Amino acid sequence: MRRRIRSAAFPLHRHSLPQLLVDGVLVALAYFLAYRLRFEFHVTGQYEELFENTVWWVVPVSLAALAAFGVYQRVWTFVGQREYEGVVKGVVLSTLVIVGAIALLHPVQTPPVLRVKHNVFSLQSSAVTLPASVIALFLLLAMVLLVGARFIVHLVIEGRARSFRASKGARDVLIVGAGDGGRLVVRELARNPQLGLRPVGFVDDDPRKQGFKDEYGLRALGTTDSEDLARILDDVEPDEVVIAIPSAPGTLRARVVAACRTRGIPVRTTPTVFELLRDGSGRVEVTRQLREVQVEDILGREPVRVEIERVGAYLAEEVVLVTGAGGSIGSELCRQIARVGPRRMVLLDHAEDNLFEILRELEEDRHVRTAVPVLADCKERERMREVLEEHRPAVVFHAAAYKHVTMMELNPVEAIRNNALATQLMARLAGEAGVGTFVLVSTDKAVKPATVMGASKALAEWAVEASAARYPQTRFATVRFGNVLGSSGSVVPIFRRQIAAGGPVTVTDPRMKRYFMTIPEAVQLIIRAGSLSESGTATCGELFVLEMGDAVGIVDLAETMIRLSGLEPERDIAIEVVGARPGEKLHEDLFNPHERPQPTPAQKIVRAQRDAVDPEWVEQTFTDINLLVLEGDPAALAKRVDKLARRRLSAGDLDARLAT
Repeated sequence: MRRRIRSAAFPLHRHSLPQLLVDGVLVALAYFLAYRLRFEFHVTGQYEELFENTVWWVVPVSLAALAAFGVYQRVWTFVGQREYEGVVKGVVLSTLVIVGAIALLHPVQTPPVLRVKHNVFSLQSSAVTLPASVIALFLLLAMVLLVGARFIVHLVIEGRARSFRASKGARDVLIVGAGDGGRLVVRELARNPQLGLRPVGFVDDDPRKQGFKDEYGLRALGTTDSEDLARILDDVEPDEVVIAIPSAPGTLRARVVAACRTRGIPVRTTPTVFELLRDGSGRVEVTRQLREVQVEDILGREPVRVEIERVGAYLAEEVVLVTGAGGSIGSELCRQIARVGPRRMVLLDHAEDNLFEILRELEEDRHVRTAVPVLADCKERERMREVLEEHRPAVVFHAAAYKHVTMMELNPVEAIRNNALATQLMARLAGEAGVGTFVLVSTDKAVKPATVMGASKALAEWAVEASAARYPQTRFATVRFGNVLGSSGSVVPIFRRQIAAGGPVTVTDPRMKRYFMTIPEAVQLIIRAGSLSESGTATCGELFVLEMGDAVGIVDLAETMIRLSGLEPERDIAIEVVGARPGEKLHEDLFNPHERPQPTPAQKIVRAQRDAVDPEWVEQTFTDINLLVLEGDPAALAKRVDKLARRRLSAGDLDARLAT
């Protein structure tokens, strides 16, 4: 508060001194020329005296009026419309003050004149006032000189005075987007000709911008329509294309990338506001932050955007526990929850390195002081009971799980122990401890499970649903979604490593398709689903499914990633079909046959309506499975889990048919 008051009282800084000096000279010049122009450079004695007696205080009064409107709070390099308005207001105010002061103070009097009135002789003189024409000339000249000086400085700094000059051998750049982002890129290129990039025009879908030129003479050459874009690329033949629309939908990015890749033109994109804020350098140099178009940019659907401060308000000033806090989903959960301002955020993970990394990021990079690391395993009953009793969380996000399908097929005992039994334990202990909300992070592989990993997550969903029936004071919810780009279980990091190694990129089956979304999207919707349960708009134990858009072909994804790396599929990087792994499905589903999608108040979230599971049956099922886990017989365990899953699905199908 003290700094704000000081800034308001003295709206100047050390860089204002040269500006004050220049403005003082310009104001004095305007005042001088106003007299000279009015009297055609022959100023009479009394007006010459008026000028000399007032100019010494006219200049500081004018500067004070300009300062009052914040003119000297910003250097001329960054002058804009607000500064020009401040100059106009300051000149008008100073003119009024000057006219009023001269009228009240009478700094100059006319020579005394002998007058006779009623036979009485007296010497009389009158005050010399400022002529209206001098007032008008001073007002106009001061505005022109002060605004003009700022405009010229800004013009020179921006490079417009010398037009656009790039270094010798500069590469031609076509910019997609003629809005603020595109103009920002052009302005940066004008300031830094050493970058070796020369813009040749814009591509924009706004019909109002077609044919119009910007301040550098660059025109919008057409739209991003496939045929129009192809024509522009063939006519202009740019060396590079920059997508300068940070919020551009995936369909537009995909269209631009496809057209450019067929012609061997590299494509880069400007960062989003989120990426600029995460940069942390405090400098916005767009050309240095241009990046290659990433696979998540062109998935062909609009990104999910959630106002996390609003939908996650139920977490504010609460104790929140995140299990698996060091994993890909768990760590992003911690980042997003930290923005809401919880009273305490308990980070639980059994991997020391992962827990250390997310804690260091929260404390050092994000300045979070409410994070408490807990090194523990969700499978240990007494340890989990201690954690819940010590911290008393109001909300638990259970994201701890094994994700790799092949690894879980080779280790079915550990898959069931970690994904199913640990979830049952956490849900039960949360209910006993009186936790307000418990949210399980599930997967689409739990739908009609064909692998041990999928079956273990299906069991986890049943465990949460059964706990909801046993502990009504706790609101239980499950969130189910598909593949997450960049997560430890995603195919994208595998493809990136294979491309970096020169190939081949291995695809299990060319017909295979999967649903994809980004980690921030998934986490924001998980938090939103938790708010549905918290607000009481959903029945306890509900299962929420995130809308994933259209499924993406794995072969198409592989080819896109190869092209984004500047290579061509089959020519530079081979795509090898290795065959589907045991239990791997060609297409994942988001709903079981007995589940019926129902809308919710939240965008991109639907509720899976289904018949309630019998808690006693779930309890007996987990007792049997636990015995098999203790015996350590993987073959018998896998057979038993598969039989249970099929039995549950068959019963659900029968219930669904009877209901219809």
